[in-house]
Amino acid sequence: MNNTPDFAERQTLLIVDDTPDNITLLSSLLKNRYRIKVATYGERALKIAAMEPPPDLILLDIMMPGMDGYEVCERLKADPRTAGIPVIFLTARAQVEDEEKGLKLGAVDYITKPISPPVVLARVETHLTLKNAQQFLKDRNTYLEEEVRRRTREVVAIQDVTILAMASLAETRDNETGNHIRRTQHYIRALAKKLQTHPRFAQFLTDETIDWLFKSAPLHDIGKVGIPDRILLKPAQFTPEEFEVMKTHTTLGRDAILVAEKHLDLPHSFLRIAREIAYSHQEKWDGSGYPEGLSGDDIPISARLMAVADVYDALISQRIYKEGMPHEQTVAILREGRGTHFDPDVVDAFLEIAEEFRAIAARFVDSRQTLQEQANPPGVEPDPQGRRQFDEN
Repeated sequence: MNNTPDFAERQTLLIVDDTPDNITLLSSLLKNRYRIKVATYGERALKIAAMEPPPDLILLDIMMPGMDGYEVCERLKADPRTAGIPVIFLTARAQVEDEEKGLKLGAVDYITKPISPPVVLARVETHLTLKNAQQFLKDRNTYLEEEVRRRTREVVAIQDVTILAMASLAETRDNETGNHIRRTQHYIRALAKKLQTHPRFAQFLTDETIDWLFKSAPLHDIGKVGIPDRILLKPAQFTPEEFEVMKTHTTLGRDAILVAEKHLDLPHSFLRIAREIAYSHQEKWDGSGYPEGLSGDDIPISARLMAVADVYDALISQRIYKEGMPHEQTVAILREGRGTHFDPDVVDAFLEIAEEFRAIAARFVDSRQTLQEQANPPGVEPDPQGRRQFDEN
């Protein structure tokens, strides 16, 4: 049986030796199994080794004029392009200290002359087998890492789409639009980025947390799914009794997300942020909000950010019970709420990037036709002052 590989399948050996007889001997021994390249001095060896494709193994003499084999090996191992090529010293220097030096420089083996052909063949085959196995494992690990990244991207994409679908379902029962979801996502991320280096917020607003805020924002009003249509879709101001029912959307949202968290069983999931936002984004800095009447720093940071993002969008947006306010008027209202309705530092950050909010609103603008079709349905008295908006927020 012929075990000689086809030429196209052969691996390449680089023989580095300044003696023609040694090159002829090694080439004759190895040419039926491997492709052979030859260099008769160190600089040439380094150039060949750095070419594409590189040799699979180098047989390197030590005693050569100019650059000796030790220096060649050292430079090969220092170059990222050639550091992974196995080097076998093949030399007449037979002292133990010579072999020790060669191995310390990174050579995989050390063979002394005069050579034994079976030994050279066996050593070359052994080290090529090891190199091939290492390359296989490296390629396999690279493939697995990419596969993990690909599947992670798929899971995140499915997760994001599911969140948006859930949030959009809630929005279809309310007077708001899918673009409200998009706008609040970008508002809250812009605020978080602005506050990321602020001493009060830096520890909380890591890059990961900001990503979670962006992902969680669409769920801020998910609890509205549980509010009766007669209240949720009412175009006029709520009665006190209706408003009490409306306020329960924060608790309904928190409880729904809490159930999802328990099923997920991950203590550091983005759903923790979503739960904070859903439950507490209607709290006010002065303690006059709901559902718990929290004040100041007792209100989760995520909810304080959402409060500004949500109120800004609610005020600029047209609803069936009100016209949208101009950007400048909305900014003035949020400024007035500094230290009463909102965390003063969050408002200050908002005021610095108010034009960014305006740009986000323009980027994800609602369809005027859709809004006009919703506005002022027959037989219902509108709420021109937007009183309901202030009640809710």
